[in-house]
Amino acid sequence: MGLFRSREVIGIADDALSFVLEASAETHPNEYMGFLRAERVDRLDPDPDLGDARGSDLVVVDVLVIPGTTSNPVSATVRENLVPNDNRTVGSVHSHPNGVLQPSDADLGTFGSGPVHIIVGAPYGRDDWRAFDREGAVRGLPVLDVDLPDPEEFFDFTQEDIDAEL
Repeated sequence: MGLFRSREVIGIADDALSFVLEASAETHPNEYMGFLRAERVDRLDPDPDLGDARGSDLVVVDVLVIPGTTSNPVSATVRENLVPNDNRTVGSVHSHPNGVLQPSDADLGTFGSGPVHIIVGAPYGRDDWRAFDREGAVRGLPVLDVDLPDPEEFFDFTQEDIDAEL
């Protein structure tokens, strides 16, 4: 391992997965789509079972839904001009109302941005989802019991914080 280790997405917060499953069920029979956003482990209060996770590793903590997203039973379309340049985005999530947990060719075309992509299938239960890497191969994404930041703290940032992230 080199001097610098790239930040890895090591899991998804249980609350984030619950949100995805509920949103997918509410959107049914149409597809649901959003972008996965992550937070560094050292900014969360994780459970003690994260093994060799490092502070710079990432956990998916929420989903960014883009205004104007349209969907139907076979596709969802995002207005790309409304997608923010967000360095916390680590991939995408969308549902397959038909329950198939495999990416289509169209899905693979959107998997290029970010290392994690989730497909959720009907009936949207706790086992009705699968994570993929950017090439479409199944990858592990453990569900983690982490305490998410207080919403007031979560959105409380200054210009100094923005500069530090850039």
